[in-house]
Amino acid sequence: MGRGRVELKRIENKINRQVTFSKRRNGLLKKAYELSVLCDAEIALIIFSNRGKLYEFSSSGMTKTLERYQRCCFIPHDNTHERETQSWYQEVIKLNAKYEALQRTQRHLLGEHLGSLNMKELHYLEKQLEGALARARQRKTQIMMEQMDDLRKKERQLGDLNKQLIIKLEAVGQNLETIQGLWSCCGAAATENYPLHLSQTQPMECDLQPVLQIGYHQYVEAEGSSAPKDMAGETNFIHGWVI
Repeated sequence: MGRGRVELKRIENKINRQVTFSKRRNGLLKKAYELSVLCDAEIALIIFSNRGKLYEFSSSGMTKTLERYQRCCFIPHDNTHERETQSWYQEVIKLNAKYEALQRTQRHLLGEHLGSLNMKELHYLEKQLEGALARARQRKTQIMMEQMDDLRKKERQLGDLNKQLIIKLEAVGQNLETIQGLWSCCGAAATENYPLHLSQTQPMECDLQPVLQIGYHQYVEAEGSSAPKDMAGETNFIHGWVI
């Protein structure tokens, strides 16, 4: 009895759908490889799972085959603007594909969306993370050692500067002591040569001289005096003047 025809529709069971995808994907990749070997055909196969994982096969290199496909599909025109537009469009497609691949890799490195990875891919991801962690620790240790070396250099420089300042302070102190000694010796010698007399036994005698006075003075005539009032007396007083 022959095998019945299987109805093609979406498998609702998630586990059965994943198993069927894995089996048929492997079979498709195997058939593509056999076709390229047996018939010497250039084959490029690209498969994306429902979780966004990429599976590909190329007999002559994926980039080379895609470029050949683009040359065959897009007929060149005389219009330069259209050619540039098509070229930029293909470049955008390539960049989008690379961007999606990088996003998937980033999510995997962050521990997200790991359900579609098999044991081999998980082991490779673990190796990548361990290598990145080791390089980060190595760089951190290197930076810390460089900072320690810089601090040691600064410490030595400050120590040398401190020693120089101490030497200068000692020299200044010695100079001050020398100057103070010289001042003390000079002061003692001056005291011996020129003694000071703070007190005198007898007061100084001063000769009193006539004093010249200028200004108005009320003249009082002495009793029994016959001298005129506008004459100056023996006190050397000169009458004032009016302008």
